[in-house]
Amino acid sequence: MGKIVTFGEIMLRLAPEGYYRFVQAQRFGAVYGGGEANVAISLANFGLDSVYVTKLPKHEIGQAAVNTLRQFGVDTSRIVRGGSRVGIYFLEKGASQRASKVIYDRAGSSIAAAAPEDFDWDKIFAGASWFHFTGITPALGTNVAEITLAAAQAAKSNGLTVSCDLNYRKNLWSREKAAEVMGKLVKQVDLCIANEEDAADVFGIKAVGADVTTGKINREGYQEVAKTLAECFGFKQVAITLRESINANDNNWGAMFYDRSRFYFSKKYPIHIVDRVGGGDSFGAGLIYGIVQGFPPQETLEFAAAASCLKHTIEGDYNLVTVDEVRKLVGGDASGRVQR
Repeated sequence: MGKIVTFGEIMLRLAPEGYYRFVQAQRFGAVYGGGEANVAISLANFGLDSVYVTKLPKHEIGQAAVNTLRQFGVDTSRIVRGGSRVGIYFLEKGASQRASKVIYDRAGSSIAAAAPEDFDWDKIFAGASWFHFTGITPALGTNVAEITLAAAQAAKSNGLTVSCDLNYRKNLWSREKAAEVMGKLVKQVDLCIANEEDAADVFGIKAVGADVTTGKINREGYQEVAKTLAECFGFKQVAITLRESINANDNNWGAMFYDRSRFYFSKKYPIHIVDRVGGGDSFGAGLIYGIVQGFPPQETLEFAAAASCLKHTIEGDYNLVTVDEVRKLVGGDASGRVQR
């Protein structure tokens, strides 16, 4: 089994304690996270050889970001050092009917200022079998979009499987720009991952009869979304998370998977949320794990949905669960009883 390579931006996350609002906060907790970094850590936690690629400054804050990846067993040897700053995002946790908020402070970060010559993709992909990126990374700038495209093309030419989580972020770019850039990138993609809104936000492909603001999920509508995505872009597989948002603290969580032959749906989990950041990343990591382990499609989907369910119970961006814990939930043990 080859190494799994992910590429993106790891950021410093600053959040008020508990459910304090930004305007109330007198102190902020600091952790690190970012879409592809979260996937890399999940996969390393599951026992796979995981490589994370980015660009970070040589100073102590950049080193702290590297250290958090190393702490969980991620290979950081391909991280380029240079530039002057680590991107930051501020998180205000929502509660009940009050939504969570994210404010970015990432302009001019090392990865946002990176150049194509910073990365030797043929060397990076030596011994690798999988490459994963998200729609967040090319949204950082035209230069980063070009780097991401070069990476995806090199991955395909080196025989890797390529996965992409569409991950549309309205605070980073417009729908029109996302459609233009992602339309080129996804031509290299085998597995497309999305949430309930991404296909509509990026490509205008909407699920009939669904309303994310009221938590209404129409399974047939998302089947059509997955089929349309596969037909339009040639994806071998499409996975969509299905979040029924009751409020900021309580969601019903499930997912679907399409492999061009049939549709699969996971169990539905009622979740009382501790921290939802990284939920989609943990789902993507679970999918990758199941596929590279050779699980059948339904088993792969159940593993991914359960892994992501558990992530919602963990503070921070990272999904710090074991394969055994995920398997236990897949097997039906959702009691939360003390293990002793």
